[in-house]
Amino acid sequence: MKKLIAGAMLLGASSLAFAQPGCGVGAMIWKGQSGIAPHVLAATTNGTFGNQTFGMTTGTLGCDTNESVQSMAMYMDSNIDKVARDMSRGEGENLDTLAVLLNVEQGDRAEFRKLLQDNFATIFPSSDTTSDEAVSAIVALLESHQSFSKYVA
Repeated sequence: MKKLIAGAMLLGASSLAFAQPGCGVGAMIWKGQSGIAPHVLAATTNGTFGNQTFGMTTGTLGCDTNESVQSMAMYMDSNIDKVARDMSRGEGENLDTLAVLLNVEQGDRAEFRKLLQDNFATIFPSSDTTSDEAVSAIVALLESHQSFSKYVA
């Protein structure tokens, strides 16, 4: 029971770090609600049902996304462990693949790798982080960054 509560708190806390839950079933159910409770419930619903990657890859569930993000989400579904390993080191073939899928220009790739490495704990807050959560965190991180927001717009 303690693990369940700790997991729910971690999921909620990590979701809060990403601003709004953005899209997915949770965001649709709690749309128009303000305050921390609806926000946490929306993020928890999205995390429970794991629907944000589906929404991002199909452009459904209120997800407004581009082909690059769709490609990254599909890649993350199959390679999340490899991406996490490379991201923690700040280098590697899988991290370079993410950069290519997001059309990150060659001159920006070193900074891209550094940005993801510096924010590894936010993107992968636990060993149980799903690809939905990681993709959402990466998109939120890039959207908030002046130089990289163009790659997820």
